[in-house]
Amino acid sequence: MPTQTMPIIEAAGKRLPRGERGGIELLLVHNVEHLGKQGEVVEVKRGYAMNYLLPQGLATIATEHHKRMVEKHKAKLEEIARERLAGLRSVLAELVRTSVTIEANANDEGHLYGSVGAPEISRSLKQQDLDVAVDQIILQGPLKEVGLYTVKVRLAAEVEGDLKVWVVPSSSEGGSK
Repeated sequence: MPTQTMPIIEAAGKRLPRGERGGIELLLVHNVEHLGKQGEVVEVKRGYAMNYLLPQGLATIATEHHKRMVEKHKAKLEEIARERLAGLRSVLAELVRTSVTIEANANDEGHLYGSVGAPEISRSLKQQDLDVAVDQIILQGPLKEVGLYTVKVRLAAEVEGDLKVWVVPSSSEGGSK
């Protein structure tokens, strides 16, 4: 019998490493609800491993090679995330230097006949070659009067800034009655 630091369980020709509590150590390939996230090493009962996690391809045997591969993959994902955040921060820097002007039909007192919302702001930004999705624009409510507004833009959880939005009366009105 080979000498190893971890006992091994033999099952259907597969060598399964035992964990500290006597279960089987597996490396999760996918997120598994109530168990763990992708890349985590978990310890489960033999039946759960053999009958569900391994056949469904949700986990693999937690070998040192697999653990190293996961660490390399995590490092690559972290690098991609850092580059993405840097790109989003540069877009945000340009957004905060920009202001958006939106024309809307309004009465003489400056009340809009409709309202200005996130879709109109997003469309106006796209005309300036700034791609901001509607759900990234945070409004307290629709803009219903002519004026200057400061609107929050959240490009990611930690990338957030203010955008100046001018709502002006439409110039195509034929004049007041």
